[in-house]
Amino acid sequence: MVILDNSIVFTGLPQIRSDMGFSETGLSWITNAYVLVFGGLLLLGARAGDLFGHRRVFLFSLVVFSLASFLVGAAPSQWCLIGARALQGVGAAVLAPSALSLLTRSFTEGRARNRAMAAYGAVAGLGAAFGLVVGGLVADLISWRAGFFLNVPVGIAMVVLAVRFLPETERQDGRFDIAGALLATAGSTAVVFGIVNAADLGWTAPATLMPLMAGAGLLGAFVAVERRAVQPIVPLRLFASRERSGAYLTRMLYMGAMIGFFFFTAQYVQSVYHWTPSQAGLAFLPMTLVNFVLAVQVPRLLERVSRPKVLLTGVCLTTAGMVWLSRLDLHTPYLTGVALPMVLIGAGQGLALAPMTSSGVDGVAPADAGAGSGLVNTVHQIGSALSLSILTAAAATVSTDDEAADIAARSGAALTGSAVLLALAVLAVGILIVPSRATRNERSL
Repeated sequence: MVILDNSIVFTGLPQIRSDMGFSETGLSWITNAYVLVFGGLLLLGARAGDLFGHRRVFLFSLVVFSLASFLVGAAPSQWCLIGARALQGVGAAVLAPSALSLLTRSFTEGRARNRAMAAYGAVAGLGAAFGLVVGGLVADLISWRAGFFLNVPVGIAMVVLAVRFLPETERQDGRFDIAGALLATAGSTAVVFGIVNAADLGWTAPATLMPLMAGAGLLGAFVAVERRAVQPIVPLRLFASRERSGAYLTRMLYMGAMIGFFFFTAQYVQSVYHWTPSQAGLAFLPMTLVNFVLAVQVPRLLERVSRPKVLLTGVCLTTAGMVWLSRLDLHTPYLTGVALPMVLIGAGQGLALAPMTSSGVDGVAPADAGAGSGLVNTVHQIGSALSLSILTAAAATVSTDDEAADIAARSGAALTGSAVLLALAVLAVGILIVPSRATRNERSL
C-alpha cells in the first residue's frame, strides 16, 4: 500500500504538471514531500511501535494514511497537494516500520525469516510496478486523482483484517526522542531543498549554499544528540555490525537509483513515445514480471548460495540494466532500448531486495527491533529523496529547443546518474557485506 501509492504518482506526473502548472523541479516535490517526511519521521514511528505496541500504531497509521490519500486526490492547488503528500508521509512513517517489525518479531533468523523477507521484498517490488499500471489506467480512464482515492477502501479493508489477524506486541517503557526526530527531518529536508535550488539557481547561489550548510549542521547535531540520548531513535550500536552498515549504505544508493528510474522513465515513454498513462504503466511489465518470478525463488536460492552472493548478483544485474537504459535518446526503440534493459533491472531487484533487507535487520536485539526496522526504511526514503534531488538537478542542466528532446536528454542524464549510484552500491556490497559475512562464517567454524 505504501510503495504502490508512491509509484502511482509517476505515471500521473505529466497530467499533474499540466493540470496544476508545476515546473520540472517543482514536480519533484510531489515525491520529495512524501519521502522526506516519511524518511525523517520513520525513526520516531518505529519508536512509537516499541512504546505503544506495533499492532496499535499500525492501525492508527492506516487511518492517517488513508485520510491523507483522500486529501491528495481532492487537493485544489499545488501547495495543498504537496502538504497532503507530506501528511501521507507521516502515516507511512509509522505504518512501514510497524509492518516490518511485526514480521521480524514473528519469524526467527534463518530459513523462516528468509522466506518472510522474500515475500516482503516480492510484494514491495510488485507494489512499485503495479502502482505504475494502476496509476496509468485510472489516469487514462478517470483522472490522476482517482488512484489516491483507491487507498480509502483499501485502508478500511486492512483495518478490518489487522484487527482480526494481527497479534499485539508487548509495550516497552520509555519515551520519544523528539529532538532527534526533528533534527533528522529538518536536516535532510534542508539538504534536499538546497540540491533542488541548485537546479534552478546554480550550486554557488546563496539559496543553494545556505540550506546545504544548515542541513549539514543539523545532521551533525542529530548525531551528537543521539550519542547522549538515554533512549535514542537511532541507537548507534546498530552500526557496530559491518554487514548492517553495508546494508544501510547499499539500500540508500540502490533505492535512490531506482526512484530515479521510475520518475524519469515514466515521463520518457509518455513524452517521447506519446503513450497514454495506462500504456506507460504497462511499459514496466517486463520488469514487474521478472522481478516477481525471481523474488519468490529467493528463499530456495538462499539455501544453496550465500546471501551476499545473491545480493551482489542482484545489484550487478540492476547496474548492467541501468547502464543499458541510460543510453536512450529521442529515437530509442522501446523493445531493445527500454524493455530489454528493464528485464535485467527487474531480475536484479527481484534478487537484491530480500537479502538487502535481511542484512539490515539480522542480529538486532529484540529491544531494538523497532529502531532497526525504522532505520532500514529511513535509509530507503532519505536515499530516495536525496538521489532524486541530485538526479533532477543533473537533468535540469540539459536543455534543447524541443520538449520531447528535452525530456529524452534529461532522462538519459538522470539514468546515467542512477547507473553511477548502482555502481557505488556494488562497491558497498563487495567491500562491506561480502567480507563481513565470510568473517562471521569463519568464526562460527
